[in-house]
Amino acid sequence: MIKNTIGYDTFEQLDLRVGKVIRVDTPEWSKKLLELTVDFGEEVGQRTIFSGIKAWYSAEDLIDRLFPFLINLAPKKMGEAESQGMMLMADGDQPVVLPLSSTISVGSVLR
Repeated sequence: MIKNTIGYDTFEQLDLRVGKVIRVDTPEWSKKLLELTVDFGEEVGQRTIFSGIKAWYSAEDLIDRLFPFLINLAPKKMGEAESQGMMLMADGDQPVVLPLSSTISVGSVLR
């Protein structure tokens, strides 16, 4: 299903950035979530982002790799903690992460 059309001004409100996953934890209180510590560079710093991809991905799949993130999403309580953004991925039978080229700078804005 295609979602409603939005104007460019609405799209411009999204802060999409390149982040480098520097740590992955598996919270004891969740069967689905991975807790990612993500570096977004000097301007933004580090954020904690939870993702429900534990069934398909391990720390080794994610650590030291670059991925796209939405960083100005309102914080969301997830179990005993709070997620400070969202990792972007393709949705299908299972989530597919979207690794980016290591030649892109951490914190780069995506358009």
